[in-house]
Amino acid sequence: MSQPERSGDGSAPGRGPVVFVTGAAGGLGRVLVSRLHSRGHRVIATDIALADLPCAGPVTAMQLDVTDSAAVEACVSRTIEQFGRIDHVVHLAGRAGRGPVGEVSASEWDALLAVNLGSAFQVARAVHAALAASRGSLVFTASSNAFNGGSELSGPAYAAAKAGIVNLGRYLAAEWAPQRIRVNTVAPGPIETPMVTGGRLSQTELAKVQASVPLGRMGEPRHVAHAIEYLLHPDAEFVTGTV
Repeated sequence: MSQPERSGDGSAPGRGPVVFVTGAAGGLGRVLVSRLHSRGHRVIATDIALADLPCAGPVTAMQLDVTDSAAVEACVSRTIEQFGRIDHVVHLAGRAGRGPVGEVSASEWDALLAVNLGSAFQVARAVHAALAASRGSLVFTASSNAFNGGSELSGPAYAAAKAGIVNLGRYLAAEWAPQRIRVNTVAPGPIETPMVTGGRLSQTELAKVQASVPLGRMGEPRHVAHAIEYLLHPDAEFVTGTV
């Protein structure tokens, strides 16, 4: 469920675009929030772990469980009450699983689909009206697993959910285009974030992941953040339904 917010200077009016970010306490989220903040955006940083959220300058931090539809709607409502609008939404929240499929319980399958795919639906539904009012944009986060099938290192539920996000993004881009809402998806390969390099995988598994990348190295959060920044920029006003 959502909890009371923490604010830096986010309570000040400001004039930059208002960006609502989920999964902001993760490796990619923290970098993206910092970059958006440095460019004058008014950022609402949300995550299930409130204490880990960045909170500086024009950043407002709110605790949010993205699998809780009522909490998502309440968090969006509080954002509109405070800032009057939402210009962009970046949905980063999610987590990886493990395989093989025979070792994945039904409850784990359901939980991973809820946090990786169900949450995307919850967020999209909650922010639709606000984005229609601002003619804003929504960015989902998928993964290269959506296209290559993934592996036991992240599990079948993660791969299936990320593939679902790709098509959800394409669907919404078409449905919402008449309202001038843009919907795009980023689908990174292996990125050096705590989810990948934070101890979940062994050194042997990390070497296997790195060897799977044609460039022979994992990407950095800033590489993905840069792509997201472009999708939020006015220069991307003709880009929608893109992965």
